[in-house]
Amino acid sequence: MSERSELTRLTGNGDGECGEKDCPNVYRTATGSFLMQGDASDAFTPPAGEGLVEIPEAVLREAFRALGW
Repeated sequence: MSERSELTRLTGNGDGECGEKDCPNVYRTATGSFLMQGDASDAFTPPAGEGLVEIPEAVLREAFRALGW
C-alpha cells in the first residue's frame, strides 16, 4: 500500500464541504488507479477483502475537474 504522501490528492483543497479536513477525498495512485476516502457504508456486505465507502457527488465532480474530465 502506498504512503499517503505518495498519492495525488484530487479533492479537499479547501473549496469543498469539508474544507481542509480529511473527509471525504479522492486520491490517484502512481499506477493511475484511484483511492476513495469516505464514510463507511453498510449498504450491502462486500466480498472478503473489499470495503464500501460513501462519496458525495460534489466530491466526485471536484475530482473530475482536477483531472480535466
